[in-house]
Amino acid sequence: MAKQLLLSPNKILVQQEVAMAMATSFLPWKVSTAASLTTLARPKPTITSSRSSSFSTKAAASNSSSSSTKGDDGLPARVGFLGLGIMGSPMALNLLKAGCDVTVWNRTKSKCDQLIDLGAKYQPSPAEVASSCNITFAMLADPESAVAVACGTNGAAEGMGPGKGYVDVSTVDAATSKLIGKQITKTGASFLEAPVSGSKKPAEDGQLIFLTAGDATLYETVAPLLDIMGKSRFYLGEVGNGAAMKLVVNMIMGSMMASFSEGLLLSEKVGLDPNVLVEVVSQGAISAPMFSLKGPSMVKASYPTAFPLKHQQKDLRLALGLAESVSQPVPVAAAANELYKVAKSHGLSDQDFSAVMEALRAKS
Repeated sequence: MAKQLLLSPNKILVQQEVAMAMATSFLPWKVSTAASLTTLARPKPTITSSRSSSFSTKAAASNSSSSSTKGDDGLPARVGFLGLGIMGSPMALNLLKAGCDVTVWNRTKSKCDQLIDLGAKYQPSPAEVASSCNITFAMLADPESAVAVACGTNGAAEGMGPGKGYVDVSTVDAATSKLIGKQITKTGASFLEAPVSGSKKPAEDGQLIFLTAGDATLYETVAPLLDIMGKSRFYLGEVGNGAAMKLVVNMIMGSMMASFSEGLLLSEKVGLDPNVLVEVVSQGAISAPMFSLKGPSMVKASYPTAFPLKHQQKDLRLALGLAESVSQPVPVAAAANELYKVAKSHGLSDQDFSAVMEALRAKS
């Protein structure tokens, strides 16, 4: 049975920091006076395609240490993966298929069974995964889960130490990422945030985009692993920049889907064929793979889940907090967020985020 992941009484400081991060998740870069606007610096990103033959970081060398233990193929010898949901499971599977020695954990152990059957190892807690691996990845659903798995009792931090690396690929706000990074680096380990752009199918196909920030040396170490799971990777500098970039991307995506839904319904209402609208859009300046991929099923009121609607609304909420923290108006995103909230109230949380169209249909 998996061990409980609760914050222990003897970790009062961590508990207080967690509470502060959660309380300020709507204002993600105001977690403390130390979190100044210097974290908003825009270093020129290092952009690398996973199809390139080599990598050379332009970032300053990090003072933190990271794992140098490599297998015969040059990959980190032992890789852990925490969280095997709609994204984590295919990501871990791709590492396994590439020949990596993978150890997995999930709150619901049954979600580990497929990977175990294919050769993955299993440990009953994040701490034991981290202790047994050189590099540990985490893909959790929200900031609360990310903090509990990293910092809670039996959490990954308890198994970290010098020479190890923790790579959080969850989508969280900057304050949460900094909190996790602080607890990980206290152990002497290295930390990299690496939220991904992409949903279920890109995760299955190894076509994700990694938006990384944090320890530059760890970034170099895990680059071959990122290339197995993704098609490109960006190094953005200090911890918090990766989280911010991901929230901006998902804010744009959520707003685009809301507008696209309005267009489909309006075309239908005025007697046009929405399928033709999808084709017209696909050939014009506003063409986007998302519209071509989602449009045909949306016309049929079918929403197979690739990115759950509840996660899109969570990301919009966090993006609105990010915007508020720097006094940037985002009225379009704010309106879209309200629409996703209506969709959730109609029981659509676990359907694909394209099901936001049903919230508009219900209003008509």
